[in-house]
Amino acid sequence: MNKIATLILLSLLYTSARIKAAEQHPARGIVIGAAPAHHSLIVSCDAIPGYMSAMEMSFGVNDTKVLAHLKPGMPVKFTIVTRDKKLYAENIQPASTSNFESEPMEAATLTALNSALVPSANQHVVSIGQQVPDFELTDQARQQIRLSQFRGKVVALTFGYSRCPNPDYCYRLSNNLARVATRLHEKAGRDLVLLTIAIDPEHDQGAALTEYANMWKANPDVWHFMTGPLAQVKQVAGMFGLNFWSSEGLLTHTLHTVIIDRKGRLAVNLEGNQFTPKQLGDLVEVYINRP
Repeated sequence: MNKIATLILLSLLYTSARIKAAEQHPARGIVIGAAPAHHSLIVSCDAIPGYMSAMEMSFGVNDTKVLAHLKPGMPVKFTIVTRDKKLYAENIQPASTSNFESEPMEAATLTALNSALVPSANQHVVSIGQQVPDFELTDQARQQIRLSQFRGKVVALTFGYSRCPNPDYCYRLSNNLARVATRLHEKAGRDLVLLTIAIDPEHDQGAALTEYANMWKANPDVWHFMTGPLAQVKQVAGMFGLNFWSSEGLLTHTLHTVIIDRKGRLAVNLEGNQFTPKQLGDLVEVYINRP
């Protein structure tokens, strides 16, 4: 074998060894931040059995074009590649947030139908980065609360109602806020405010609203359970793309959890319930730590 052929063979063997040495794992998570200028992506990752626990991680990204379309709160699936002792994210794609249970499917169908019949409804949905219009509702302490009074603080907001029969819907979203409050208890009230908007004002008002808040041991200085006239609640919910309908005495509704930054702008709008309390907490902490 001549010298050139030997070099080519050695090169091929070396390349093959490097490919085999590049450890790969399929992964999913929620985008925390993307920095095209630094070729990096931060993701709050789901656990990967046998490889790692759920955690927030930073990855190198070679193809920075994909980063331009990634926003905080966006669910993604990708491949973790370990190469030369560094972690890279490759094959990054948006991940589905669809919930194929009957109620979310029905709510999604009704939302699509409503958008088709009333196109103007979509004009009132606040986009990421836009200022959230001020609104006023009554909380569990019978106080009139305006969104604007929390300017300078980060607001984590979700929706629900006390009679919701499925623990994976309203209960789970409220539990997410409770876990965030526990994790960031030193910031709660000072830098962080939690809001749960009750979408069943016919039942969740007065003493019933107080009982709903007490179920979560909600401190009204930190966590406001709020409601108001039905038309007003629908208007506020519609700003975040949440819709609900009465169905056999209960409500069919979509699921949304949002983060509003210190300047009153919509920072994150998480649709559905396919995220963890830790991932929500990771997102909230990013906006708390910003000046």
